[in-house]
Order: sequence, then C-alpha cells, then structure tokens
Amino acid sequence: MSQDELQTFCLLEIEKLLQSNGKSLRNYAGMPVPNNSLVSQFSNLMLLRELQYDTVSLSREHDADLLKLNEEQRVVYDKIIDCVSNKKDGFFFVYGFGGTGKTFLYRVLSARLRSEKKIVINVASSGIASLLLPGGKTAHSMFNIPVDLTEDTVCRIKNDSPKAEVFRLADLIIWDEAPMTNKLAFEALDRTLRDIMVSVSDRNKDLPFGGKVVVLGGDFRQVLPVIPKGSRAEIVMASINSSIIWKYCEVLRLTTNMRLATGSEQSTAQELRSFSDWVLQIGEGRCGAVVNDKLFVDIPSDLIIPVLENPVEDIVNTIYPNLVQNFCDPSFFQDRAILAPTVENVEEINNYIVDLLPGEEKSYLSADSICGSDAYSDVDVDWITVEFLNQIRCSGLPNHLLKLKIGVPIILLRNIDPAGGLCNGTRLVVRDLGTNVIGADIVSSSNVGDKVFITRMNMIPSDTVIPFKFQRRQFPVSLSFAMTINKSQGQTLSTVGLFLRRPVFSHGQLYVALSRVRNRNGLKILLCDEGLVDAAKTENVVFKEVFDKI
Repeated sequence: MSQDELQTFCLLEIEKLLQSNGKSLRNYAGMPVPNNSLVSQFSNLMLLRELQYDTVSLSREHDADLLKLNEEQRVVYDKIIDCVSNKKDGFFFVYGFGGTGKTFLYRVLSARLRSEKKIVINVASSGIASLLLPGGKTAHSMFNIPVDLTEDTVCRIKNDSPKAEVFRLADLIIWDEAPMTNKLAFEALDRTLRDIMVSVSDRNKDLPFGGKVVVLGGDFRQVLPVIPKGSRAEIVMASINSSIIWKYCEVLRLTTNMRLATGSEQSTAQELRSFSDWVLQIGEGRCGAVVNDKLFVDIPSDLIIPVLENPVEDIVNTIYPNLVQNFCDPSFFQDRAILAPTVENVEEINNYIVDLLPGEEKSYLSADSICGSDAYSDVDVDWITVEFLNQIRCSGLPNHLLKLKIGVPIILLRNIDPAGGLCNGTRLVVRDLGTNVIGADIVSSSNVGDKVFITRMNMIPSDTVIPFKFQRRQFPVSLSFAMTINKSQGQTLSTVGLFLRRPVFSHGQLYVALSRVRNRNGLKILLCDEGLVDAAKTENVVFKEVFDKI
C-alpha cells in the first residue's frame, strides 16, 4: 500500500467508529477526510482484508504442502478444487478422527485458492478450533448467527451489507468442528446464503447454501450439540446429519492416522496405533459390556491412579508432581491439565490446588444486576436480591468470587480478540494482578508467549433454565488446573488426568477426554465413583444412532 492508501484505510476506520456514535470526521474542523477517489476501493474493509494475503508465499507454501497429502487427502482436495475451479455448487463433510489431517487439508486448500486471489472463509464452531485455521474466525461471529435458534431463523446479515458482498464473492466456505453445532445454525446459514445469492442468479435460491462450495468437517464421535436437559433423541435430532439439508451432503472420509506416519521407531508407531484403535473403539461404543442398559468399558491397570485417602490429592500429585517446586516454571502448566465431567468437580480441584500454592491470594468480586427487559415483565424481580444473583453459577460464566494468585493458569470464557489468540478456551498464566486489569502470558494456541491484559466485561448467561436475564461484570476467566471435558475439546496436551468422581453423562465425553493426549504415556485416570461395582470399569455414553446417518 502507498502512504495515501494507508491514510485512507486509517481514516475510514476512524470514520466508522465515529458514525457508530452519530458523528463524522466532517464535524471536526481541520480533520482530514478520506480521499474520495480511493474511498470506493476501500469501502468494503472486510473484502479488502480477504484479498490482502501474500500470494507469492502462499503459492510456495501450497506447492510444498501438496506433496505431503496422502492418497485420501488428495482425493478430497481434488474434488473440492474441481468444484471451485469449475464454479459448481458442492456441499461436503470431511469426516475423520483426530490425527487424520483435516486441519492440514484445510490449510492446503486455503493456500491454493488465496494464492489465486480467491476468497476462502474459514470458521470453526469453537474459538480454540478457529485459531488452527488460517484467517479463522468463530462461525457465530462470522455469520452473525443468533443465540436463540428456531426453524425459521436467519443470520443477521443484510443483503446490501459489506459482509453480504464478501459472501457473494467467496469461492469456498470451510466450517470445522461442525458436529458440535446445532443443525438449526447450518439451516439458518443455508437460508441466508440462498437469499444473498439470488441476486447473482435465480437458480441459487434452489441450491444448498445458495450454490456456494461449503465444506464441513469434524468427528461425530465427539461431543454433540448441547441441549439443556435434552433427551437422547433430542440431542441426536439436533445434529447436522439430522438436518433437512444433509441429503445434499457428500461425506468424504479420512481414515489414515498421520501421527503414525511420523513415528520414528516401529515400536512407537505400534504403540500409537494400538492406543488410537482403543480410543476409536470407545468413541464408537465397540468395546465394553452392557450392564442394565449401560455400557461399561475396562480401563487398563497401568492407566489407573490408585485411590488412597483423598482422590483430589492423588490426581493432583500425579498430574502436577512437585507442584510447589515447579510453580515458577512458566512451561509447567503449558501442556497438562485435569479433566472432569462436571463444573462442580472442576471447581473442587481448582480450589484445592490454589490453596496449596505460595503467594498472596487476590479476590475479585463481580457486580451482578437484573437486565431491564419488557420480555421478562411477567417475572416478579422484587424478590431477586443481589446476594441471590451472586450465588448463581452457570456454564461459561465466571463465578461471583474469583480467587487468583500470580503464576496460576487460567482459561478464557469469552472471545475477546480471536485474531490475537484470545478466545473462549485460550489458556494463560497470570503474571500481574491489578485492581482493574489482569496481566497474563498465553500458553496455548499459536500465540504462545504473548503478553496480554484482560479487563472486566459485562456478560449475560445464555442458560435458558434461568427464567430472567441478568448481567455479571467480572473478569472472563476461571482457574484451569482442571477444566470440564467439553471445554477441553479442540485442545491437545501431553499430560492429561481424567477425574471421574462420577461417570461421564453425555455422548462423546469419554472419547474426547481420552483423545486430548498425544500418546498413551501421558494419560492417567482416577476412578472414585462410589456406585462402581468394578474399580477398573467406567461408564461410557455413545449414541450409536448418530453414526447411522453418516
């Protein structure tokens, strides 16, 4: 860009901020205004960003990575590129377990098309997964998908908006971790794109996603869409492969474990293959025995942590050995975590560990208040006191009381700056505890080592069980010595401890927990459910009917 173009770009950003507050640069005497001859070129800033990739370096990257694709990946690559190159519509699902190279394939596809000045929209269902995609964003933010979904929902995108123009020009849309998103979100995007693309051609209103080439990816063995208090049938019916648009989808399978191909020793590769097969059998419910309509699986004895007196102490000593001595090592918390099915178990472990550690503890209290809304006028809010609001605990919402120490690991509960690596699920280590700001170092994702500052923010829980809307102003973080299994999806760790004070309760949880670890040596499991008949077995929940529609 020339200096004039850079100035225009900057002035347009300032103008956009001012106009959102009912002002303009022209309201201020002496302030420069954007160059009119360049404004049309830069009017769609989102489109500009999508076309600003370095085509030369991307072409080199593509040529090098193309040679690394295996036979299955190459078939998928050729099919998708053929659709894009020949301007044919296409709806695909890339189905493969962790390690089959789905993300690598997306990178090669993106590099090829962006090197040709084509537009690729990369999104994922979770913030953590979006960080692994080049130029990735969360699906909800990119497509403006409403939180409350119905069978008639459409995305909040106007046909004449800059974002709609980007979608019209897009050559490929990739959506990773698709199975964990409700089918209504995909149907909303389908309706929206048909609406947007009808201005290009009338026939697009009858094509899935308006004739766009759409690639979904993921693994149905993992956690399915969360339906509060939903039955098994409701959860399965909320999955993308129960959608009315699934009949248009072509499933492309990846079955080769790429991690085995990189094994330097035969014994290591054999061990990885054996462990991978066991985890896949658990994911598909192909191992174990059914007792009273419940599926129980055997846990190998070398993976089990023996319970002495305090199970929390036992798993902490195993996963975080010499915790106090290693506490000051910045890399100690980078690649290890304890996983548990419920928030209650997670908080029990986190509170136990933070009390063990040296250093001054700092407490942060939230400010909670009822949201004023006519929609909730039928609820008598007079009886809802601040003390009552303080006691509410919801998934994805920080507690009223947040206790931290310098050096402890934390996890973000909101998307703050996805482009900078700060999204829901990012893990950090606390370095400074101010009154109004927390300083921390990122220890996960591609931004490891970056120093960031986190401030309080207003958060409204989306939990439909609560019959009123309330707002909590608090730092959007929680301790992450331990985290829920659902929160861990998308993370890869070297050491994982699975704490089962109670068994898993939903499809894919046991599979997700076991597959977070890179190899068998890094996995340990503590079974302390009082209802267990056999101390070496645990319950596994698999909705096998979800595999029938793939």
